[in-house]
Amino acid sequence: MSERIQKVLARAGVASRRQVEDWIRAGRLAINGVPATLGAQIHPRDRITLDGRAVRLREPESDTRVVIYHRSAGRSLPSAAAGESEQWIERLPKRAGRRWVPVSPLPPNDSGLELLTGDGDLAQALMRRVATLRTVFSVRVRGTLNDEQLARLRAGIVDDETTLQVEAIEAAGGEGFNRWYTFTTLGGRARELHRLLEASGVELSRLMRIGLGPVRMDRDLARERHRALTPAEQAQLYETAGLQPAGRRTEKPARTRGRPPRKAGAASSQARRSSRPARRRAP
Repeated sequence: MSERIQKVLARAGVASRRQVEDWIRAGRLAINGVPATLGAQIHPRDRITLDGRAVRLREPESDTRVVIYHRSAGRSLPSAAAGESEQWIERLPKRAGRRWVPVSPLPPNDSGLELLTGDGDLAQALMRRVATLRTVFSVRVRGTLNDEQLARLRAGIVDDETTLQVEAIEAAGGEGFNRWYTFTTLGGRARELHRLLEASGVELSRLMRIGLGPVRMDRDLARERHRALTPAEQAQLYETAGLQPAGRRTEKPARTRGRPPRKAGAASSQARRSSRPARRRAP
């Protein structure tokens, strides 16, 4: 069975479809030694090379397809800041050479939940749906929000052209002059929430994402640590993206113990044989 090279490489997490198309236009991709063309069909046994190096498309060493990573403010994606001896992304489960793709990454100065997947189709589907995903932020501000500020924040008016859909704002305690609030938005990005807070006269001191779509970050997940999604969380995320999990296998019917079932027609054949008179052997 053949498939388009853009689709195969994206599903394998090698690159997005757009990036694969850029590689093809630049003449960097080849199929069995021949330069690839846009929309070219490839088979499982075809040899794909990028800049002369083989692109591995085998099944990943780890079955982990999606991870949650608790990123600290100041960390950059997809690798650690220059000069650090170890890149945090190298500590993620190995994907047999496939890259981890961040979904709706946070600005460098914010922290919290980063969602990364090795399934290119899932990443692309989620990025198309970012504007409809429910997002939850934990926000620390200077002082307590007054009624006027809360009203403007709930209205979500960033400026004359931009409106952020804020579903809920809940007080979450605090110490001293700092107060925490939980913002639930629909399709909201961290940068838009920054602008909304600024437009409402709120002094922001910290912004942390704690939920993206159906995924929530655990309270006990320490900074710079990650965990794989549970099968139930992963299934729900694929459902949100409108996809079936990659590599899903259909279960074979359970085998029954004892004698195998008799083939159709076997009973009637046996009955016919028993009704025939027995043949006499010649003396």
